[in-house]
Amino acid sequence: MQSMTKIINSTINVHGQLLSLATPQVMGILNVTPDSFFAGSRKQTELEIAQRANQIVAEGGTIIDVGAFSTRPGADEVSMEEEMARLRKALPIIRKEQPDVALSIDTFRPEVAQMAVEEYGADIINDVSEGGITGIVDTPLMQDNDDEYPAIFRMMGKLKVPYILMSVQKDVHDMLKGFSKEVQQLRDLGVKDIILDPGFGFGKTMEENFRLLHEMDKLQVMDLPLLVGVSRKRMIWKTLDITADEALNGTTVINTLALTKGANILRVHDVKAAVEATRLVREAELRY
Repeated sequence: MQSMTKIINSTINVHGQLLSLATPQVMGILNVTPDSFFAGSRKQTELEIAQRANQIVAEGGTIIDVGAFSTRPGADEVSMEEEMARLRKALPIIRKEQPDVALSIDTFRPEVAQMAVEEYGADIINDVSEGGITGIVDTPLMQDNDDEYPAIFRMMGKLKVPYILMSVQKDVHDMLKGFSKEVQQLRDLGVKDIILDPGFGFGKTMEENFRLLHEMDKLQVMDLPLLVGVSRKRMIWKTLDITADEALNGTTVINTLALTKGANILRVHDVKAAVEATRLVREAELRY
């Protein structure tokens, strides 16, 4: 079986502690939105937020990814003020319930990232815009300027926390070109811990998603940890002619394949199933 850990930088600094990614970690999704594509991930009341945070950790998740802006196709635009207000409600609850868990913030806005890190001690920024190439429904967030670092990159240089860089490119070749330039920019700005996300479902057709899964191990040439987020996505439920609510089994299958292709973090709705998949794949790797 192909190794899951062919990376050099296999740890990230999370509030002063090194989190090893040599053994794959599971990131549980906690959406404080009314319109995320999977209804089971939407948590808005204080009790729901607390229960979900506790569930993620109880089921073996080591990172909680909090989203306050749905990036699903057709989602409503959310102002920066509303995104911040949702996070300001949720983050104190999560910190109170699970003070030691690694806290990731799913945002592409520099100001939101700064607020979450400086006011609530968020540990990781998870940016689905590839540094501002795209925001909600493929809308550019900034003018393309090769001479200027993206605003979110400059902010990450100030915040000094791990950064998840997601690609909206359609294939591994273009992905590697983009990642090479973007990682160098981040390094120039002093960002030390970078995690790459190939961006399943973002700017890609069904065929392109499956080709990416097949070729994802080529991204290991970057020597950086890889995050995969395929949980209950269209590539699964549309292929199987089911709904997102019925896509747990399919998600586990794709997550397992991703682990064999080098995934170091699985971003999921269903934490227990993903933790079991990582344990079984890891056990098979260690034994044989």
